Amino acid sequence: MSTSPKPDRHALAPGLEISRLVTGLWQVADMERGGQTLDPAAAASALGGYVEAGFDTFDMADHYGSAELIAGHLRRQSAPGKEPILMTKWVPEPGAMSAEIVRAGVQQRLDRLGVEKIDLLQFHWWSYEHPGYIDALDELARMRDEGLIGHLGLTNFNTDHLRLLLAHGIPLVSNQVSFSLLDRRAAGDMASLCTDKGIGVLAYGTLAGGFLSEKWLGVPESDAEAIADWSKMKYRRFIDAIGGWPALQAVLQALADVARRHDVSIPNVATRWVLEQPAVAAVVVGARPGERAHWEDNLQVFSFALDEADRKRIDDAVQQTKPVPGDCGDEYRRPPFLTASGDLSDHLRSLPRVYTAQDDPSRPDRAHVASGSAWESIGGYARAVKLGDRILVSGTTATHGASTAICPGDAASQTVFILDKIAAALQACEANLADVVRTRVYLRDIGDAEAVARVHGRYFADVRPANAVIEVAGLVPPYSVEIEAEAILQPS
Repeated sequence: MSTSPKPDRHALAPGLEISRLVTGLWQVADMERGGQTLDPAAAASALGGYVEAGFDTFDMADHYGSAELIAGHLRRQSAPGKEPILMTKWVPEPGAMSAEIVRAGVQQRLDRLGVEKIDLLQFHWWSYEHPGYIDALDELARMRDEGLIGHLGLTNFNTDHLRLLLAHGIPLVSNQVSFSLLDRRAAGDMASLCTDKGIGVLAYGTLAGGFLSEKWLGVPESDAEAIADWSKMKYRRFIDAIGGWPALQAVLQALADVARRHDVSIPNVATRWVLEQPAVAAVVVGARPGERAHWEDNLQVFSFALDEADRKRIDDAVQQTKPVPGDCGDEYRRPPFLTASGDLSDHLRSLPRVYTAQDDPSRPDRAHVASGSAWESIGGYARAVKLGDRILVSGTTATHGASTAICPGDAASQTVFILDKIAAALQACEANLADVVRTRVYLRDIGDAEAVARVHGRYFADVRPANAVIEVAGLVPPYSVEIEAEAILQPS
């Protein structure tokens, strides 16, 4: 007699073993977007079948409607020893991250979930130029040490900033990012870093909002034009990026061929492909409580494995698509911030500027920017000076706040922080990195030149400013790198 497969499990961290297929609750926000609210107890009961089938790990966020309340009910309805694992996200608006703000955000998650400790708290930040994410994660790490948070993860952080936070000493166990046959950004540098550092990739978007299913195989593009749900609106943009509807159809046909070989569904094959990628700890597949239950089909993901012929058939189709440009999470830091749980432009209101340009009363064409570094007042200089359409940014080190050095000894991570800080200074002058025409990089050790250059290249690949790299043996420790920049505002 055959038995149903059970979901594989993965030890994401000590004391945190999760299902390799996590049930995501982002579609609760879509279900509630008309103003109605799901009944938490009824919705929780509708999720009971997932737990019974072995899908005992649930992912949610502060902005997924009443998802946290539903998950809290599900936890309370569960028998002792069989409580589901609850992973949620805190997505604050960018700004100063005091201990009080951070603790209030976490306390709201604890209250809504009805728990004393959050199994995994995942942190998202909208603007790398604003360094408040470092303060927030420092405080979250303290709360983890206090036992209010079991483990810390990130969501939609790119490789450079994940590396920076690890070098800064934040005890991270995961990064949740988009990863599918259509969006393979996480298969490159992100996978390499996570494998090297023992960070689990939690992959969402594996079914591209439902586009990777039998429903869309052979369907004319015109049938997708009236799509209204947030998730598909988001992933339709990914389809456009990889080559449009013909590219999607080529991938779907390959998945259908493999699915027939194993007597499973297209979503099963698409999910299995992501699960077999290096560094992937689990995939996150969405559920709509009370509407549709996919747990029976999801179980089939664990009934087979892809063989060499399967992978070749899929790879041949994927080669016909264009790669999604950029790194993980880039789409979350550019307006209109359209996510699978809705357009968050109203949620954010606006991205605050980190610094402010102060006009010089004696020179109407001149303004200066201060970053708060103690050395600016001691040395009598500005972080940046604006003269007409010209902006000069002083030599900048990885100094956070008045005097905290970021990532001592890690030149690449210091470069990431510095270029974010330069970008923030430019924004105060109505400019951005695209306006930069010259950079000068000072290194304490010329052996760091390649690592620093690669970061510089990721920031300026499409800008190509004039550049010089200079070894300065006397660069003040613990700084490995210092960068200055010059920009010219383009006529509006």
